[in-house]
Amino acid sequence: MDSVASDAVPGPRRRPLHSTADNGLKIVIVGGLGVGKTTLVRSVSEIRPLNTEETMTQAGAAVDDTDQIASKTTTTVAFDFGRITLDAHNVLYLFGVPGQERFWFLWDRLFSGTLGAVVLADTRRLADSWSAIDRLEHHGTPFVVACNDFGGPRHTPEQVRAALDLPPGVPLVFCDARSRESGKQVLISLVQHLQTAARSHQPKTPEATP
Repeated sequence: MDSVASDAVPGPRRRPLHSTADNGLKIVIVGGLGVGKTTLVRSVSEIRPLNTEETMTQAGAAVDDTDQIASKTTTTVAFDFGRITLDAHNVLYLFGVPGQERFWFLWDRLFSGTLGAVVLADTRRLADSWSAIDRLEHHGTPFVVACNDFGGPRHTPEQVRAALDLPPGVPLVFCDARSRESGKQVLISLVQHLQTAARSHQPKTPEATP
């Protein structure tokens, strides 16, 4: 799914951008190889996204696990970038990061200043999500998990949570990264999760003494 061409996304839905925004909120999209990170950024971005895809070659065949995704021919080698407006004052800046271990050195830099993250998962290869979750928890970055629909056997939320050992407070959603509306719902889930987390960390106002 990462190899879907950006010009396949219809142009009329892209609306004019505001010249300025009060708040630019940085979001990263992480996950294993071929889970649909580039496709998700392309589908929701209101600007022509920046992609750094290169053709996969025999040189990477020995280190990149392509089990279940043998048809994949390109891979992100730096990051994807897109933007989506929340309202007149807030925009999300989306950064999709490479999934292979050989590119993990980029993650720490991309995580800097990140408000939250989406862990995009393929239920056929859930083990590929563990490293992303571990790194986010290490950095203390709030995140949601979104299972991308590849048309394979469906798993219940309980099965996915158990497989990933997700804490109860981490939202889990299912999506189709090719769909703009589905991708927007993933981002909405993340923003709502961040708002809930922010409220829970606000100091309680002391009650007035009668």
